[in-house]
Amino acid sequence: MDKMFLAPGEIAKSWIGIGKKKANLPIMKMILLGIFAGVFVGFGAHADIIIMQTLGKTVDVGFAKFMGAAMFPVGIILVVVAGAELFTGNCLIAVSVLTGEEKMKNLLKNWVLVYIGNFMGSIALAFLLAKSGLYGGAAGAKAIAIAEGKVNLAMSPAIIRGVFCNILVVLAVWMQSGAKDITGKVFTLWFPVMAFVLSGFEHSIANMYFIPLGKFLGANLTWSQMWVNNIIPVTIGNIIGGAIIVPLVYWYVYVYDSQNKIKVEKKSMTA
Repeated sequence: MDKMFLAPGEIAKSWIGIGKKKANLPIMKMILLGIFAGVFVGFGAHADIIIMQTLGKTVDVGFAKFMGAAMFPVGIILVVVAGAELFTGNCLIAVSVLTGEEKMKNLLKNWVLVYIGNFMGSIALAFLLAKSGLYGGAAGAKAIAIAEGKVNLAMSPAIIRGVFCNILVVLAVWMQSGAKDITGKVFTLWFPVMAFVLSGFEHSIANMYFIPLGKFLGANLTWSQMWVNNIIPVTIGNIIGGAIIVPLVYWYVYVYDSQNKIKVEKKSMTA
């Protein structure tokens, strides 16, 4: 009987190949799939706002956040299952760099191009939905409140929330690669991502939708505030959590010893 999922060590080894493939996509594909990912995450963020717009006034605030968080993972499910390139998930390319199978310059190229594509997709969707008539009344007020709240975060909390957000996001992306059917992938993506939204953590690409949407609807903020107060510190946190903490630990636990063993064997054969 075929295994329905990979063990943690097998997932770690599979990500070496996945990271290499992502790092070496053609430039135009990186940008186009980055745009799609920005739109997909924006869809999840849009659903989050729409379901929460009046719930907080009629039910417990925590339950309202739970309902919004339960809708948000639609975005990352679309990214993984339909196919797109998301900066926060691509932090896991660091595994391939740690093993020496990929060059740092290719990782950075992927990050920069995908990040630009994510921003293009997110802000385009925010602009169009702001003009769609869907954000009148309570929905618009909620979108503005979210945007203003995000740009009023101090730097330290923004970085910390970014760290924990992307620990959960890359763990979701990590685990789904071990599932061999779509149902398994959906479940492994859904719950960690729902947990980060419910917890109030910060996702740089989602905020590329939330904040511009609020701005287009009349929020009291500037574009420079968006970048300096939120996107940049949150991105730093996302990199720390998703490209340093998780890859470094799993590389050391599941890959480092086998790499050393191979090196020793090669050395003994040439001695």
